[in-house]
Amino acid sequence: MSSVERPELAAVPETALWTLWHRAVEARRPDTVLPDPKALDLVERIDFPFAERFGSNPLVSQLQGLRARCFDREVADFLARHPRGTVVGLGEGLETQAWRVDNGRARWLAVDLPETAALRERLLPPDERHRVLAVSATDPAWMDAVDPAAAAQGVLISAQGLLMYLRPAEVRALLAACAERFPGASFVFDTVPRWFSARAVRGKLRDRHYQAPPMPFGMDADERAKLATAHPGVVDVREVYPEGGRGIVRALLPVAARVKGRPAVIALRFAERAHAGRA
Repeated sequence: MSSVERPELAAVPETALWTLWHRAVEARRPDTVLPDPKALDLVERIDFPFAERFGSNPLVSQLQGLRARCFDREVADFLARHPRGTVVGLGEGLETQAWRVDNGRARWLAVDLPETAALRERLLPPDERHRVLAVSATDPAWMDAVDPAAAAQGVLISAQGLLMYLRPAEVRALLAACAERFPGASFVFDTVPRWFSARAVRGKLRDRHYQAPPMPFGMDADERAKLATAHPGVVDVREVYPEGGRGIVRALLPVAARVKGRPAVIALRFAERAHAGRA
């Protein structure tokens, strides 16, 4: 039987437990939008008062599942085109995407702060295709961990539930650095709208279970074209819309897609080296 972990994480790293919990809550349902056996396994192996700390809200859990599916579709499409490509997860936490969409040939690099990276290594031990790197996503050192020969097979950078916790200048710097370092790569991330960011910064995103950490970076969905100004190498910006859903969520998704102040999943594509330039 696997040993039990008792994590003690600071506010932002603790969000790794929050997202894990809601994926597991959704995965338990027979009509789940996100089958995730590995998330269920991790929750059983972690000694943490998940329900008391984070609550059990079926709507929140379904929305987290639909968000994860947006990322899964992008990664699965990337791996269909680049079977031996590298997927870099920035702020990867306890994300279990590698067990949902892995093709048996891709390389996976999980990048996170030391305390979260150490927890991930204990719960999801690295192997020859799955590595963990303990470094901040804003530290360019993680880029050196992407082997150039492997990068030639294609690179997709994923930042699920991360960029909202960075300052806007840090987000632009990160996008510019990735465009410069990984020509031809893709970058997939999610955003929160400006009103949501402002409430988080003021400490107003809380319920009886949990208070969300400050989220300095907010962006309304109709502002996504501005992301191309981070670097001349950003040549394509598009939104990845959630699909499917259950009950009222399924009915409201087409309406929500027309709302300006909504969360969004964004996919960027970087130019090949011949067409890229410095900001």
